Amino acid sequence: MKLNWVLNIFVSLFLCDSVFSFKHFYHGKQFKVGETETNEFPPDQWFEQQLDHSDLFSNQTWQQRYFTNSSFFKGDGPVFLQIGGEGEASPKWVVKGMMMEWAEKFNALAFQLEHRFYGKSHPTKDMSTKNLRFLSSEQALADLASFIESKNKEFKLSSSNRWILFGGSYPGSLAAWFRLKYPHLAYGSVASSAPLLAQINFKEYLGVVTDSLETSKQGSLCTDAIRGAVTELENLIQSNDCCKEIEKSFRLCDQLDTKNDLDLANFFESLTGNFEGVVQYNKDNRDFGGANITIDTLCDVMTDSSLGSYLERYALVNSLLLDTSKEECLDYKYDKFINELRLTDWNSSAAEGGRQWTYQTCTEFGYYQSSDLERQPFGSSFPIEFSIRQCGDIFGPKFNLDLLQRAIDRTNTIYGGLALKLDRVVFPNGSIDPWHALGMTTNSTGNVPIYIQGTAHCADMYAPSENDSSELIAARKTIESYLDFWLST
Repeated sequence: MKLNWVLNIFVSLFLCDSVFSFKHFYHGKQFKVGETETNEFPPDQWFEQQLDHSDLFSNQTWQQRYFTNSSFFKGDGPVFLQIGGEGEASPKWVVKGMMMEWAEKFNALAFQLEHRFYGKSHPTKDMSTKNLRFLSSEQALADLASFIESKNKEFKLSSSNRWILFGGSYPGSLAAWFRLKYPHLAYGSVASSAPLLAQINFKEYLGVVTDSLETSKQGSLCTDAIRGAVTELENLIQSNDCCKEIEKSFRLCDQLDTKNDLDLANFFESLTGNFEGVVQYNKDNRDFGGANITIDTLCDVMTDSSLGSYLERYALVNSLLLDTSKEECLDYKYDKFINELRLTDWNSSAAEGGRQWTYQTCTEFGYYQSSDLERQPFGSSFPIEFSIRQCGDIFGPKFNLDLLQRAIDRTNTIYGGLALKLDRVVFPNGSIDPWHALGMTTNSTGNVPIYIQGTAHCADMYAPSENDSSELIAARKTIESYLDFWLST
């Protein structure tokens, strides 16, 4: 089932490895985990973690998953820690990727720690709203601190074994915030594509999507065609000819009820999500389901008049994305979406990350990608009120706008938003990535932004490719120069 793209984009946006391409083992070398050696991926390991780091009177613990690669480690080397995000952690990140390229260069011990409540790291018996109170960025940062202190003792590490944290998107934010909250434990951080400003109405997201689409060879003709398609779709929905044509061309799983505003909002948002996802990950080094779908791919379709009307081309884009994701039809029904995210069992589909991350957006971050920006071409059918409503519909009436506003204010007060000022942290961001609008792209506060023209979300984190742009190659060299400086002084 293809869920609403509010969920899809959130779940995949921070999972920079969601369709990560890699060789079976790194440079043919074996992993060394304790006394075992294997040519397979590092096995699951488990760390006893506190349930509530803020409660001194609680001794409840749970088992948190992590992975280790000590292939390149020498006793005086640094320690690199890849921070897990809002989905299942993967040992891929201690096998291949830029962190492991640098682990080999600097003889680093490498870890990845899975984020609480995601993947196999289950602190509580289920994901009830009551139990999700233990899910927060602050608890995640404390998990990292506890893990680092434990590994320092286990491996008999000293102050010369400097810890460097790596993360992309939400984990990138955690990498930066850890330097703020626990500067004595991490010597430096690489905070890639990190949204640092909590914001309820992230309408700028579609502004960057619009600008990025206009970087295609078709330029503004692409966004003009999208705008034309949306107008045609809106008119058709209001006409007497609705809705068999729409149901067939857009491959809807259910009949379209034009009187259900929530379904219509979900429908329009899902179609927008087709473009959002491709823009966000445009030309990164992942294997996108075996298909090389880029901004140019979508804009080629939208500007090719031989393919029919604007609306017919819009439907073809939808079919292309459905086929790529191996979905038979577009499931746009609002009630289905909400009911799925109400599931609390660890064996449910919601446990893949949708329910947990939605909870974090409702209680910490917002980040809702509304249609409220006037200059974008996707219409105005999913305003910010539509996203805010979902918090209450999923978690209960207490999760309203007032709670969300207080949560956003609290997050920005705790972490500093874009006023955050840190040393030994670099902030790579891609110009095409919509999330750079909430990230550190200037050095006005003394930070080190690395703004990469023409690249997308987390592009700097993936292993090098012969297709990498000169800007991306230069950015990785800049990151490496900072690592070299931090580890040699």
